[in-house]
Amino acid sequence: MAAPRATMHAKSDSEVTSYDQSTPPRSPRRPLYYVQSPSNQDVEKMSYGSSPLGSPHHHNYYHCSPIHHSRESSTSRFSASLKNPRSLSAWKKIQRGQESDVDDDDNDDDDGDGVVSGGSARNVRLYFCFALLFVVLFTLFSLILWGASKSYKPQVVVEHIVFRRFNIQAGNDRTGVPTDMLLLNSTVRILYNNPGTFFGVHVTSTPLELHYDELKVASGQMKKFYQRRKSHRKVVTVVLGNQVPLYGGLSVVGGARDNIEKVVVPLKLSFKLRSRAYILGQLVKSKFYTKIQCSVTLRGSKLGKPLNLTNSCTYKS
Repeated sequence: MAAPRATMHAKSDSEVTSYDQSTPPRSPRRPLYYVQSPSNQDVEKMSYGSSPLGSPHHHNYYHCSPIHHSRESSTSRFSASLKNPRSLSAWKKIQRGQESDVDDDDNDDDDGDGVVSGGSARNVRLYFCFALLFVVLFTLFSLILWGASKSYKPQVVVEHIVFRRFNIQAGNDRTGVPTDMLLLNSTVRILYNNPGTFFGVHVTSTPLELHYDELKVASGQMKKFYQRRKSHRKVVTVVLGNQVPLYGGLSVVGGARDNIEKVVVPLKLSFKLRSRAYILGQLVKSKFYTKIQCSVTLRGSKLGKPLNLTNSCTYKS
């Protein structure tokens, strides 16, 4: 009975001896080091390497080196923390926070660009508003000037006409037809007044014509002129009829050829006066039209004498 006990005791000692030899020496005091947060792939690799079901080669290697053993322990703890639902949710929150920080930086850059573009757009709108305001104010000012100019209408007065020569004699027209030919020479004096206080006017006129019924017996062109503000002038225009064929149209002179002093011919003087005021150059202009008709009687006994027409004319704008 003693022998079997000794055998069993011997086997126990060998097992103890083999266990002691296979067990690595106790690792020294672990040094301090920093652990960097691994990525997802590194976490999977580390989890696989630290698992007891991993490769035997790696398992023996980690047991042989105390440094790797410490790393294996820290990795195992980190893998275990990742397997914990609370730790995993905390890790996801950290990643989301980092991504939100990156997005905030990008948004800040975008906001900077938006501020620049928004500022330029605001400047364009301001320029447009100023230009529109200037146009509106200038238009309003121009309308005020134009309306004010209408109250300064030029004043035109036909003062008198002088018949200097009147003669009727037999002759031929351009085609050779025999008829009475008229010679008439007269001058018309017109008083023109510009009451405008802030503008001058350019004055032109249609031809001044003398008619006997529908027959034109004389005409003349007034010279154009410029009239300064708040000033007036007298304009003299020659109205002439030279070798005007009558074709029997002037029958009232049939028995007065030999005695011109007995000639009495009712005539009508007509013309249109046009005045243009350039208030602001070509931008603001004001025009005035005056249509004038005067009734005058040619008397052979009044040749060379002025005939007053101040009360014999009508003026239409």
